[in-house]
Amino acid sequence: MSGHGHDEAGGPQAGSREPREGVDPEVLEFAQMLFQLARDGETERLAAFVDAGVTPDLTNERGDALLMLAAYNGHPATVRALVARGATVDRANDRGQTPLAGAVFKGYGEVVRVLFEAGADPYAGTPTAVDTARMFEKDAFLELFGV
Repeated sequence: MSGHGHDEAGGPQAGSREPREGVDPEVLEFAQMLFQLARDGETERLAAFVDAGVTPDLTNERGDALLMLAAYNGHPATVRALVARGATVDRANDRGQTPLAGAVFKGYGEVVRVLFEAGADPYAGTPTAVDTARMFEKDAFLELFGV
């Protein structure tokens, strides 16, 4: 699920960051810090920013929301905190991938359970979490999804 020129967590690789026209560099730096908190599973710090008004559905240049980054990097506590603060569980990135499918792909069982129990649709996105589980023979996830 990684893309050319990007790390597997959905962020630009070191040195590939391009300034966005019309965006205050300090705002961009703040957003990048938030995405890194999600990747690193810094639950308390990230939750504090969301509680202070940052949208839990903030997305990066690839459409990866904070929830996607937390899920894809295996941080169930961060996923739980974002979901509790209103993050959209089925929000797909620009390539149609959902947090649930990303967690299935990476084999993060606890993250998969948290997302599924929060109402994530195993048939949403491309590929779906169900298709991903089948492709990588992750039968426990198929069983969880009732497939």
